[in-house]
Amino acid sequence: MGEVIKGKPVADKITKNLINEVENMRSKGVNPKLAIVRVGANSADLAYERGALKRSEKVGIDAEVFELPENISQDDFIKQLHKLNKDDSIDGILVFRPLPKHLDESVIKYEIAPEKDVDCFNPVNEGKLYEGDKSGFPPCTPLAVMEILKHYDIDIKGKDATIIGASNVVGKPAALLLLNECATPTICHIDTKDTAKSARQGDIVVVGVGVPKLVKENFIKDGAVVIDVGINVDEDGNMCGDVDFDNVKDKASKITPVPRGVGSVTTSILAKHVVKACKLQKNL
Repeated sequence: MGEVIKGKPVADKITKNLINEVENMRSKGVNPKLAIVRVGANSADLAYERGALKRSEKVGIDAEVFELPENISQDDFIKQLHKLNKDDSIDGILVFRPLPKHLDESVIKYEIAPEKDVDCFNPVNEGKLYEGDKSGFPPCTPLAVMEILKHYDIDIKGKDATIIGASNVVGKPAALLLLNECATPTICHIDTKDTAKSARQGDIVVVGVGVPKLVKENFIKDGAVVIDVGINVDEDGNMCGDVDFDNVKDKASKITPVPRGVGSVTTSILAKHVVKACKLQKNL
């Protein structure tokens, strides 16, 4: 069986540093605050939300959830974003994506203030990611993937990395971050002719498609490192990833579980971004 690499040690290290930083900020009367914007009650969103609220409390960050109805109009959604943009008590805004289909993300993403955009929704932060400009806010989940790879001393430079999933939230930014560390990334998407064949080329395989247990052992070459960022609920009501863990674990050299894998690191990165946003906006 391959080594199961858990997120807790990575998350704990980030959290420990943040606790001290936030304590110092609060002693000066500065209280970092996160606004979570959720439309409807998707199970994956709710799982992430619970983790984000728990992490925020642990770090000392204030957090507030803005739950919006599934049938909210685009105009009303944008008005809510503008209200949060103008609220000086709020330092970071997290919008759960994907949004319902009637809400046009290609329009909405321009409406979130870049300085409060802690999960790389606004094109300003997307551009900074593309340029390797660290003054912006890369997406939290792909950055969590990178933190896990580095924490466990997994060699990235020169390695073939296959990313299954081409979303703007995980797949594309994960490929860019891996490329910036001198990996050779390949992205598999819905029209990829043979995803399993492409995945087998990967020394590192990152999976984020939102399909429970999609990736089986035939997707993985012997000794590959497998990072599962999926959050799903299986037919028995249990949380699971996009990788069939029991089917793949003996073939991988290292593999993240779901739960207790990438998620805790993602929420730690989110908290780190809120603190960074607060400091930038308040000139600390």
